Amino acid sequence: MHRQRYSSAVIKNFLARQTATKNLLATNDAVTKNKAYCDVFINHRGIDTKRTLATLLYDHLSRQKLKPFLDNKNMKPGDKLFDHIDNAIRNCKVGIAVFSPNYCKSYFCLHELALFAESKKKVIPIFCDVKPSQLSVTDNGNVPKKDLLRFESALEEAKCTVGLTFDSLEGNWLDVVNSASEIVMESLIEMKSNALQKKGMLDQIMDSNLIGKVNPASLKNYGETAEKCLAEYGIDRPSMGDVLWNLEYAL
Repeated sequence: MHRQRYSSAVIKNFLARQTATKNLLATNDAVTKNKAYCDVFINHRGIDTKRTLATLLYDHLSRQKLKPFLDNKNMKPGDKLFDHIDNAIRNCKVGIAVFSPNYCKSYFCLHELALFAESKKKVIPIFCDVKPSQLSVTDNGNVPKKDLLRFESALEEAKCTVGLTFDSLEGNWLDVVNSASEIVMESLIEMKSNALQKKGMLDQIMDSNLIGKVNPASLKNYGETAEKCLAEYGIDRPSMGDVLWNLEYAL
């Protein structure tokens, strides 16, 4: 699977913008009272992964200056369960779904997964000690039919999404946490870049005679190349050969 790599300077600049955004939200009472803002929501089965992979992910993402959501870390006694969790999912940017042997036995896990799909959130699956083919929704007669259909649809979508696989007995915990965090970071940077392009930020700094005449994909490639050239450290900047190749590709 091809994954785009970003320089440390690009990531550093992105995290600086993230901090500024969070500071703004923290001072906006209307937002903080009505929305549970987070960068990434960690969907997991508590009895399987709360004390291991889910918490490791939460701690690592927090150290990266991101704002992850994990129920036992972000909720306090008295919070309404569905209201708080549903709000967090609707207002998150990316979701991590940690699938495990007992995942599909939980109504809450499947409800959160379905809400990811219904909110059109990008979901990064991690299959921990379970294969995608082993995941299925069981009708025990206690779940409404409409919810069963929601759960089955969301689960099938997740099973068809490329994710990470991890064996808790033989795998390296640090590797899977780092890989998942890297994918989250790349996804957030890509979303930010796309948002800026939609707002016309690149259009505003280009020659007015070229506006509307440049292919959007070429403009995006040009903008990414220019940003890399402005990296703080020389080691993070592309070589002239890479710059020329990227510019030719953009054309």
